[in-house]
Amino acid sequence: MIGSRLLLFPLLLISLAGLALSQDPLVNSNVRPRPLILQPATELQKLDNEEVELRCTSWRVAVEANNLGPWKTIPEECVGYVRDYMNGKGYSSDLETVSNEAGSYARSVELSGDGKDVWIFDIDDTLLSNVPYYREHSYGLEIFDQVEFDKWVDKAMAPAIEASLKLYEEVIGLGFKVFLLTGRGEKKRSVTEENLVNAGFRVWDRLILRASEDHGKMATAYKSEKRSEMVKEGYRILGNSGDQWSDLLGSAMSFRSFKLPNPMYYIP
Repeated sequence: MIGSRLLLFPLLLISLAGLALSQDPLVNSNVRPRPLILQPATELQKLDNEEVELRCTSWRVAVEANNLGPWKTIPEECVGYVRDYMNGKGYSSDLETVSNEAGSYARSVELSGDGKDVWIFDIDDTLLSNVPYYREHSYGLEIFDQVEFDKWVDKAMAPAIEASLKLYEEVIGLGFKVFLLTGRGEKKRSVTEENLVNAGFRVWDRLILRASEDHGKMATAYKSEKRSEMVKEGYRILGNSGDQWSDLLGSAMSFRSFKLPNPMYYIP
């Protein structure tokens, strides 16, 4: 009698365990999981894309405001964002805004009439667009390769930045002296002149390129030195346009400077 009772006890436990498992939605295939537990994959992807866009927008604003330390490449997650910006309406609109503001300022200036009032323009990604080159190099994700970039320069195929061409022509029409100050080396003078003329920039007063003694200098130091030389010659630098802060900052700064957008690379 006692033995039969002991035998019934484990059978009762097994039955109760089976009943409990039958109520568990993870075991019972007829019971669906609660809908709030899972989130559709498309919604998760959408949130991820929104977060990336927000982060990359903040990064680009920090670049343009000169709030970032020196950087060599764009963030990997921002390749698509930079691509869309450079090829979309945002970049074009930003360029137009800079050009319009610079033009408004230029028209407000009363020139001395002595031929000493100067407007400085950088060349790369200020007058001439290198977007076709960077389109083939991940929009700045790749570390800059001087050899490859020189091959692009030698083609003399960089198109004009139309908003800058408009400003350039207006500044010349107003009577400013136009000095082109570039980080390109002196050996690239001929091909640079060819590219400028082909793109519509046909008149300038000076084209200043890096001489052999300038190689190795930081862009800020090199361009500061060249501006200081202009000032010593009696020139008044009233306007300066560039896509890098190193085009604009340092010594002998312009009375007004205008920064064009460029999230693809940084030159100190």
